[in-house]
Amino acid sequence: MEIKGSKILVLGGWGLVGSAVCRKLMENNPAQLMVSSLKQSEAEDAIEQLRKEYPDSNPEMFVPKWGNIFTRQDWKDIDFNEVLTNSEKRKIQIRDIFNELSEDIVKNSALYNLIIESKPDIVIDCINTATAIAYLNIYNTVTNALKRIEEDSIDDSVVENIIASSYIPQLIRHIQLLYRGLIDTNSKFYFKIGTSGTGGMGFNIPYTHSEERPSRVLLSKNAVAGAQSLLLFALARTPNGPIVKEIKPTASIAWKKIAYGDVKRRGKAIELVDMDFSNAKNINDYFIFDDIENVNLTGENFKSVFIDTGENGIFSRGEFQAISSLGQMEIITPEEIAEYLVYEIKGGNTGKDIIQGLDAFTMGPTYRGGMLRNVAMEKLDELEKEHNVNSVAFELLGPPRLSKLLYEAYLLKCITEKMKNVANYSAKELSLKAEELLKNDNQLRKQILSIGLAILLNNGKNYLRGKDIKIPVRRGVTKLEFTPENINQWCYDGWIDLRESNFEIWKERINTIMEQSNSLPTDTTSSRYTYTNKFWGNFEEINEGKIVGWIFEYEDKGWRFKR
Repeated sequence: MEIKGSKILVLGGWGLVGSAVCRKLMENNPAQLMVSSLKQSEAEDAIEQLRKEYPDSNPEMFVPKWGNIFTRQDWKDIDFNEVLTNSEKRKIQIRDIFNELSEDIVKNSALYNLIIESKPDIVIDCINTATAIAYLNIYNTVTNALKRIEEDSIDDSVVENIIASSYIPQLIRHIQLLYRGLIDTNSKFYFKIGTSGTGGMGFNIPYTHSEERPSRVLLSKNAVAGAQSLLLFALARTPNGPIVKEIKPTASIAWKKIAYGDVKRRGKAIELVDMDFSNAKNINDYFIFDDIENVNLTGENFKSVFIDTGENGIFSRGEFQAISSLGQMEIITPEEIAEYLVYEIKGGNTGKDIIQGLDAFTMGPTYRGGMLRNVAMEKLDELEKEHNVNSVAFELLGPPRLSKLLYEAYLLKCITEKMKNVANYSAKELSLKAEELLKNDNQLRKQILSIGLAILLNNGKNYLRGKDIKIPVRRGVTKLEFTPENINQWCYDGWIDLRESNFEIWKERINTIMEQSNSLPTDTTSSRYTYTNKFWGNFEEINEGKIVGWIFEYEDKGWRFKR
């Protein structure tokens, strides 16, 4: 299809991929570019950036659109939680999803109205629909409902919240409304940038947010993404409908910018908290989720070097290094996705349109992504030195085990400096030195506690914590018993473990890495081996991101099988 002279609506146009798509489209002279985002400020910011980048274009050709397309027109600009917590609105939302599609439902839909108002020739959908739907988290909703049943405090709201969290009915209604909008405006082309839900990895994916592995919520996202592709496949086979294509990136998409500043979670800066060693809590009876006594608010924000990956949030250097490691999610750049999309719209055949082959055509890691990853790592290292900080982990990527391992490896680096030096210390020495380091390095301790990790002291009887805590996962209870089994599990899942036994594990782990590397032929120059002595810097350094990538592959079996 000809892009020149066309009216184009980009859903999610403020985001990482959406921004790259808009820039690529501008190379082909569209007549009008309408950029939609959830918030008015985001849409207007996207338009402002486009007007700056393309000063020779008519500024009026860029049109901002905004609002939540998954709800009613009247509610598009309010927090969706307000819909779910308001009894009247919640009942209407449920009827809009579960009732037969009526003209009333169609005409009140924010998505339908957006398409009708825009009258686009081409709709490009960069919204992560599967995440928007699946992360309503029906599992937590049901868990809370079961607890209410046990307490004999069930009411209508509990049942309604379960219904409102049902994934597939929401997805089906979304596609129905999309189809009506495209048909009623005679739109010629619908292009979806989809998701695999797991970044191209399998059931062994190590990245979750405090849930079991593999996470049911993450697999729900995967399932919704697959269901959406099949619904689009059906839409593409509908006579007199628009041309429908979908590209599914199966790697981590990066990046938007690299900078130093506040570390933010859900748009808000993480406040640094602290706990004095003198106030370390006793391990007895139960772990109380809301026990924040003696957790000190510092009035400071967590600042560090980060890489902004758009919708997926910001990552520390260590987190980015781990997730982009060979055999992990690796990287694809948004510019590549945009280039493929535009080529497909213009009639090219990239081989990546999964509507033509649902199980065969996904975009994996790329040469450009791998090459530019080195550029990103160099910039992250440069900014670390400039600001005299260590960008270890923010606990935004997940799981807490990733942050725990990164910080424990960082402690080893601070103590021993080199991998080959680890063997020179006993596990007891490492345990004592790690605790002393955390006792004296207030900033490091604050950062660990502030991102939700607890620190188990080397006596195994006391621990430090912050205001929020990631492990154990809170599932409808206010406390959990301190048992040896629970403590060991929490330390595996996400507590910084300063016990001697944990440093025995680290000594064995480093020794295994070195033995594995030293067992490889030293005279080979082929591409056969990855973890060579050269890869490990001849053991003259400790690189926490590399080590955790290795752990996820060999210990946690989180290896990427297909690319």
